[in-house]
Amino acid sequence: MSFNLSDLETHIQAHGAVVRVLVASTKGSAPRDAGATMQVWHGGQSGTIGGGALEHQASLRAREMLTQGTGAMHITQPLGPTLGQCCGGSVTLVFERFSAENLPTTLTRMFTRPVAHDASADIPALLQRRINAAQKAPISPTLTAGWLAESITQNTTPIWIFGAGHVGEALARNLAPLAGFDITVIDTEPARIPADLPQNITVLTAQNMAALAKHAPDNAQHFIMTMDHAIDLDLCHRLLGKASGFIGLIGSKTKWARFQSRLKNLGHTAADIQRITCPIGNPNLGKEPQAIAVGITHALLLKRTELESSTDIYQGQGT
Repeated sequence: MSFNLSDLETHIQAHGAVVRVLVASTKGSAPRDAGATMQVWHGGQSGTIGGGALEHQASLRAREMLTQGTGAMHITQPLGPTLGQCCGGSVTLVFERFSAENLPTTLTRMFTRPVAHDASADIPALLQRRINAAQKAPISPTLTAGWLAESITQNTTPIWIFGAGHVGEALARNLAPLAGFDITVIDTEPARIPADLPQNITVLTAQNMAALAKHAPDNAQHFIMTMDHAIDLDLCHRLLGKASGFIGLIGSKTKWARFQSRLKNLGHTAADIQRITCPIGNPNLGKEPQAIAVGITHALLLKRTELESSTDIYQGQGT
């Protein structure tokens, strides 16, 4: 995970001062991995560092910082009897108080800063070497001698959901709290899109959704689940005609057989048509909209984990 400046800005605009709590590193068994965060403000919080007693104590400490105006600190917490937990490991947490006055505005690839009162004035040489070695690759949070380095959230996966019906809505709500996804929901009428979708979801309406598809990023993952099979077919046709990432189509084996025949008649080769996955989801989970959405979300998370594992050169390192 990485430092999400946009998300932090949103919380500050809504609540004023916010304390961001980060799992900087873990040892042994821990409820969340390095990079997990939560934001705490007077009267509420969002995100999670693992729940239970650890999160409760961290929330109390964060609210003390809000009251006292403390800037930043870090602690290492054993997950043992003192918390009434038996995980057996330990976590290092970084607490930082952000407001409109100290919110960073010029971040590019990396956010490096002191998070301890006794940190040196300059970035430690060991941490600088790690940053230099990373070059353009992301790194997990790295805490060294009171200095913290985090990659900036940049490489999100665009998710375009065509159709805001039961499955489309369930998928959007599943993905909204998860890091690494930039979600867009498209339908033909505003009334078809739930008004209470999470704020980080982009909502678009277009009478001709297939024409809108050409504006999607080339690496977007597309999920076609409209109320109209003709629209579904047109979307498949348009998306096969442009550079695009994954194309998923909701439907039965019978629907897919008919679509393959029609797409062939529209001039697409068999190899091109096989770029479309249909049905989508995990059939073992059931046919309820939420079950289909869970299956899709699971597949996306597996892919996200593969990408993170292949690019993250420092995973949860700290000293």
